[in-house]
Amino acid sequence: MVLDIDGQLFQVTYFQHVKPGKGGAFVRSKIKNVLSGAVIDKTWNAGEKVTDVRLERRAIQYSYLDGDIYHFMDMETYDDIPINANVIGDDQLKYLKEGMECSGLVHNDNVILIELPFFVELTVSDTDPGLKGDTASGGTKPATLETGAVIQVPLFVEKGQVIKVDRREDKYLTRV
Repeated sequence: MVLDIDGQLFQVTYFQHVKPGKGGAFVRSKIKNVLSGAVIDKTWNAGEKVTDVRLERRAIQYSYLDGDIYHFMDMETYDDIPINANVIGDDQLKYLKEGMECSGLVHNDNVILIELPFFVELTVSDTDPGLKGDTASGGTKPATLETGAVIQVPLFVEKGQVIKVDRREDKYLTRV
């Protein structure tokens, strides 16, 4: 959810409704400035009004990196969309690869947020060799993916294999 607070756009990253035994209820939240990436803790009293912003979701594809600017292509108009790295966020950048289709959230004809798919398929670029007979013991080892992300994978996963990863939890799901 994106809110308009004092003319600036903020994305709600966390919220908790609190109802203490004494006094009125309130909402504790963390909001992220869409343009600068700054995270702010904010508390609202119950019944306080906020203005939410309606965003359009558009299919875009990651093309290339030029310094600090990531270039995406609008899949409908084929326009080039330059996006700053702090808008995308470090948690998503480690899974971004060329040619990946993403969602762009558009406000006033400008892409303000990028959302990667929840599940991404990436190649294992480096990992320790698995031990013979340890295919189902439940042990894990670190593996570096083609984008540079490091996650824990089962012992039977080898270098060069394509795996499916849940990028929200940095978690291995299955081989592809």
